[in-house]
Order: sequence, then structure tokens, then C-alpha cells
Amino acid sequence: MSDQPGAHAEPAKPHHQSFWLWVMCLTGVDYFSTLGYQPSIAYENAGLLAPLATIVLVLVTLFGALPIYWYVCGRSHGGQGSIGMLAKLVSGWGGKVLVLTLLGFAATDFVITKTLSGADAAVHLITNPNWPLEVPDDDEKTRQAIYVTGFLLMLLGASFMRGFREVIGLAVVIVGAYLLLSGIVIGAGVAHLVKHPEAFHQLIEHIRAGEWYLKESERPLAGTGLFTIIAISLIIFPKLALGLSGFETGVAVMPLVKGRPTDDPKDPKGRVANTRKLLITAAAIMSVYLVCSSVVVACLVPPEHLVKVNAAGAERDGVADKELKAKDRALAYLAHGENREGKLLPFFGDEFGTVYDIATVIILWFAGASAMAGLLNLVPQYLPRYGMAPEWTRATRPLVLMFTVINLIVTVIFRANVDAQSAAYATGVLVLITSGCVASVIDIWQRRTGRWYSRLCWPFLLITLVFVYTTIANVFEKPDGIKIAAFFILAILVTSFWSRWARSRELRFAGFKLPDAESRLMWDTIRDLELTVLVPHRPGRRSLANKEGQIRREHRIPRDLMIVFVEVELDDTSDFVNEPELRVTREEGRYVVKITGAASIAHTLAALALEMAKVGRPPEVHFGWTDDSPVSGTLGFLLFGEGNVPWMVRDLIRRAQPDESKRPLIIIAGTA
Repeated sequence: MSDQPGAHAEPAKPHHQSFWLWVMCLTGVDYFSTLGYQPSIAYENAGLLAPLATIVLVLVTLFGALPIYWYVCGRSHGGQGSIGMLAKLVSGWGGKVLVLTLLGFAATDFVITKTLSGADAAVHLITNPNWPLEVPDDDEKTRQAIYVTGFLLMLLGASFMRGFREVIGLAVVIVGAYLLLSGIVIGAGVAHLVKHPEAFHQLIEHIRAGEWYLKESERPLAGTGLFTIIAISLIIFPKLALGLSGFETGVAVMPLVKGRPTDDPKDPKGRVANTRKLLITAAAIMSVYLVCSSVVVACLVPPEHLVKVNAAGAERDGVADKELKAKDRALAYLAHGENREGKLLPFFGDEFGTVYDIATVIILWFAGASAMAGLLNLVPQYLPRYGMAPEWTRATRPLVLMFTVINLIVTVIFRANVDAQSAAYATGVLVLITSGCVASVIDIWQRRTGRWYSRLCWPFLLITLVFVYTTIANVFEKPDGIKIAAFFILAILVTSFWSRWARSRELRFAGFKLPDAESRLMWDTIRDLELTVLVPHRPGRRSLANKEGQIRREHRIPRDLMIVFVEVELDDTSDFVNEPELRVTREEGRYVVKITGAASIAHTLAALALEMAKVGRPPEVHFGWTDDSPVSGTLGFLLFGEGNVPWMVRDLIRRAQPDESKRPLIIIAGTA
């Protein structure tokens, strides 16, 4: 606010808003692009039980994730998503660490989105018959995949370095074309199965006989009965969690959704309603595509082209990755007419398959662009505000360069292998959805009144437990996901706290809020004094009269020089930049400046003195001596906003004001 001393914040520029169906395509470049690899990953993890496990996934999508994010978008309409909700519900250092940990999982999600999408795009290019380079063996295939993935990631980074912007119109074209082509492939498969149900009947017989093409080590239960099959499908479905990736992105694009002209910016009901339409439509489309693609792939793609195990689950010897023609590209395999039933449509073949490959590569590349945009939006929103990142992290180009290097390192580590990265991707997705569940349960609990069982949202609690189980099961089955997430979390925590320590002596002042006209009038009065003497005071320890008598005696302050007492009340000391409330009152004939909502006593006092120095003669700030040791004083300053306050105030003022003639004078004396 311009009428507040020290305020400097500028209002954020409003986003260009569009029809919700078009904005859905921004979600779709991430969500729908998973069809490029999801059907084959589902088969690899569930074998012929993939359709059943996919149905479980769809049920969890429609009756679990969708209701949760229906609620989240109503409570986080600024696009902050589950992390933003939790950030509002928690405070203190524990809350900051929780948010930083979730940022680590979000970074895992977004980074692996880019590297996994690029790796799958490379698979579609390398396996295309028009690919100019020969691929004689698995080592050469891996080498080419790394090179192609790296090129796509560098191209992505270069696009953002030049000022890339998410263009909704381009996303509409890309998603529309990809869904149309995928719909043709999947629809042709479904139509074929309707006309020729023998393949579907054969699938049922294989399932009944226990011939699932599922590794023996991954069969958690013995038997082939109906209940055993259902139980195994329930246990297996967390491995298919890639199909849940669109919800956090769906909430993140909320600022771009056009609402009603009458929407209240603080409660845009029209925008919330349209975002909920977006979520429902995206989930419905994806559910249909997931179920139908899993059935078509299980029925029409030969198992020997997808997995290295036989019907009983035993490893087949001497099978090279090159022989798995449908691996990571099951729908493209059908589009090229390579399936055992022959071409599903007359025009399927290399030409149509190449068109489908190009569409797949484009949407996968654009999914990486969406993830990059998500990271560029997420990092400046939290880390610099928490004081846990240097100011350069607000700039786009350094961040793009840093993330591009990380992408290339991850690609080399995982050898551009889609399946190897799927666990980390699923882990990031599931943790973010689980955090959304937890945030929703806590938020509803705080908003309701009454006995504990009436305040608890039981349906959301049940959904939360489902996602907690799903997350734990995914981590247990594929620990690589939590390992890569732990690396990102550790990197964020270490660099964040190092940055917080390095930036601790920044003034970090966003201005004072003056709540009433009386405070404003008295604030102007004390600032216009010929010389203002500020004395920090902690209420409750001694009376103002006692404090004044002692400070005048020890500091030799004349009786005719007025003292202004300052009382600072700390709020959340883990906050970095805050905007405390300043109220000026008169007590016992003395001026008292009461400041509430502060994050640090030293920063608040330094900011107050510097604000006064802008009008007339710089004030004097008188302190009593402190017995804190250097170590305890520094730790108290960094963690609790207190510590060796006099020395910290002096240091902050010296750093913030290079002109000695304009610096407030810090005086330390006595034993008080």
C-alpha cells in the first residue's frame, strides 16, 4: 500500500484468461501425453491383469482424486494447489520444512515429467522405420535414446531462454490432434474386438488359467480365483499411478480459467465452477482412454513384444530390449499395423504410424514445456519468499539453465529408460495428491465446529487412507522413486537453509500496516520530533516508569528529551519477509509503538529506525547490555527472531544504509 511506510509491493499482473475447455488442454499436454507410455507400463507391471488394475485406477481417479481436487480448487483458486493449501494451514519451522519437502516431491514430479517424456519421445523416434540411423543392439539403442532425449531437453531449455510462453491455442491443437489420433487407434481396436471377440475371450481364459505374463516375484497371492484376481488387481494398481498425473496441474492452471464477470477476486465462484468442469472433463476423457487402451493392448499386442516373461511369469532367456517392439509405445505399435491381428484399419501402417509418432513426440515435448513452466512458477513462489533461495531464483533464465542441467544429469543416470523413471514420477504424483487429501481433511476440520466426529470429513479421510496406502505401496515396490525424490528434498533443504543463513542480514522489510487514523497521526508526530529516542521494551517485566528511570540514569538521557518505547510481538519467526502492524498509543503519558506480527525483533527495530530516519534527524536506539554468547545469540537470531538484538540491529542498519549521516545511532549501556 502506498500510504504505508516502507511498502513496496506491486500488484501482480492479471493472467490472460480463456474458456475452460481450452485451458484444459494445458493440463492435457501433461495428463493425456501419458498415453504414450502408460499402456505398455501398465502391461509390464500388471501383465494381462492390466485392464482390471486400470479399472481400479479409474475408480480411484473418479471417486478419490476428483472429489479431493474439486475441494482443493475451491480453497486454492490462485493456482497454488495442495502445497499452497498446506502452506496456509501450517506455520513455524515445522511448516516450512514440510512445504520444502513437498517442493522436493513436486520438483521430482516436474523434472521426471520432462526427462521421462523426452525419453519416451526418443523411443518413438528411434523405433520409427524412417529413423535414419541403424540400431543394431540394445547398447546402441540406449546410446541414441540418451542423445535424442538430451537434444529434446536442450531444445526445451533453449525455448524458455528465448522467452517461451505457454500458448493455449497451440496446446489446443496439439492435444486435439493427439486425442483424435489416439482415439482412432483405440477405437479401431475396440471395434475390432467387438466384431472379432475371440481375442477378448482368449484374454479372459488366460486370466482364469493364471497365465498373466506377470513376474513370479510380483505375484503377491497364490491362486487364480475371482477374489484372488480382484485382490491382486487392488494390490497392483499403485504401479499404474502415472495415470493420475493431471490433477495438480489442473489446479495450477486455475488463474488462466475465465470465470463470470461478476466474480469476486477473493471468491471467484465462476472460475472455481469452470475449473471443476475442467477437472471432470479431463478425468472422464482420460478414464475412457485408459480403460479402452489397456483392454486393446492386452488383447491385440503379443506379450512377447511387451515383456520378457512367459505366461507363467518366468524370465525368457536371451530376450533383448530391441525385440520388445511395443515397449513404451504400445499404441504406436498398433498404429504402425504391427499387431498380430493385422492392420486394424486399411490406412494403418508406416505412414499413419509416422504421423502418430510425430503427434506423440510433439505432445510429449510440450508436456516437458508444461512441467518447466510449472517449476518456474513454483520455485519463485515459495523459496525466495521463505528467504530460502537467492534473489536470482526469481529470474527465468538462470532457473532454466539450472533445470536443464539437472534434466541432462537425470537422463544420463537413468539411461533415458522410461520404465526406470516411472517410479520416481509416480512417487511425486502420489505424494502431491496425498498432500492434497491431508490439506483438505485439515481444512474442513478447522472450518467445522462441534464434536470431533462431526468435524471430521469421513469420506475424505477414507480417500486419504487410500492414497496413503497407494503411496506407500508404490515406494515399497519401487524404492528408486523415493531415492530420487530424497535427493531433490535433501538438495532443496540444504541449499534453502544455507541461503536462509546467508540472507539473514538482509533488511527484508515489506512495510508497516497502520490500522487506524489515530496511530497514523501519532506516527507522524513522533517522526517529526527534533530527536527521537527509541527504547525497546518487553511488557510484563517492568513498568514503563521503572524502565524510563533506569534507561535515563544509565544512558544519561536528559529529562526534557522524550523517550518513545517500542514493543515488538513476534508471530511466525520462520517467515522471512513480513508486514507487521504498527499501532501508536499513549500510556502513562508516554508514547508506545506496539508492533505485532513480526518475524524478527532485530529486523523490525532496524526497519522502524530507518523509516524514522527518512524524516528529519536519524533517531537514537538505546539498548541495555546483553549477556548472550555469540553462538546462542546467532542461533536465536536465525531461528527465533531474537538473539543478540542490539548488535544485530546495528549490523542490519549498517548494511541497509551506506550513508553514515543517515544511519540511526545505536547506543548500548548498562546491564538492563
